[in-house]
Amino acid sequence: MKLRIAILDLYEGQPNQGMRCLREIIGQWSEFHGHETQFDEFDVRLKQEVPDLSYDIYISSGGPGSPLESEGNEWEKAYFSWLRSIESWNNSPHIFPKKFVFLICHSFQLVCRDYGIATVCKRKSTSFGVFPVHVLPAGQQDPAFRALRDPFYVVDSRDWQVIHPNWEIIRQMGAQVLCVEKYRPHVPYVQAVMGLRFSPWMMGTQFHPEADALGMADHLQKEDKKELVIQQHGAEKWQSMIEQLNDPEKIMWTYGHVLPNFFDTAVQHRLALNPAN
Repeated sequence: MKLRIAILDLYEGQPNQGMRCLREIIGQWSEFHGHETQFDEFDVRLKQEVPDLSYDIYISSGGPGSPLESEGNEWEKAYFSWLRSIESWNNSPHIFPKKFVFLICHSFQLVCRDYGIATVCKRKSTSFGVFPVHVLPAGQQDPAFRALRDPFYVVDSRDWQVIHPNWEIIRQMGAQVLCVEKYRPHVPYVQAVMGLRFSPWMMGTQFHPEADALGMADHLQKEDKKELVIQQHGAEKWQSMIEQLNDPEKIMWTYGHVLPNFFDTAVQHRLALNPAN
């Protein structure tokens, strides 16, 4: 199986672990399954680069800043022009195979805002760490969430949130809410939507399914990164993250299932159309 994957980089040139994690998970999955995979990266925010329609799978990354204040920017115009082209392709009953899209964190927030599918707003405080996420009935049936427990654990790093789903728009789109933020009965805040399937071919999460637990643990234990996390979030938060990142039942489990399952579904779609591929 030959696959072409486009990574839309929304990190705006800022240092991050997300792009490294995406490169590694694609490489590991391809090697494990024996797929010949080519991937290209597109700098959306600095260079206004977007991929064409020659790719099989598109992954749109997380990124810094507000998902509201960029509305109308030139890079956003290019980004949503790309998204509209994907929608047009996938919505045509005569065009196959379909294009598979996965939206991560900032990208997820942008698209939720664009569709009006929920409220996108700033959080009262930064969500940073390893947290449980609850799977809803639709998520329990979703192929990308296959073998995930309830709750499962995710790496969360965001100042913004997607809340108050618009159920009428969700129904009209045929979309499904897959998972929600951890229950917090002790605080008066609503649970954020943490995962949505927008269509059979496009989904997204507000968490980081690409987060490589071991790599992130090593990164956080570097002295400069350790000091920064402790300064911003406290020593207890740093220690908690290290412990949970090293727990095979938590982030390593999520890393090994969500995106690999999504890739598997894209391959199964292509094989169903051309079994000899």
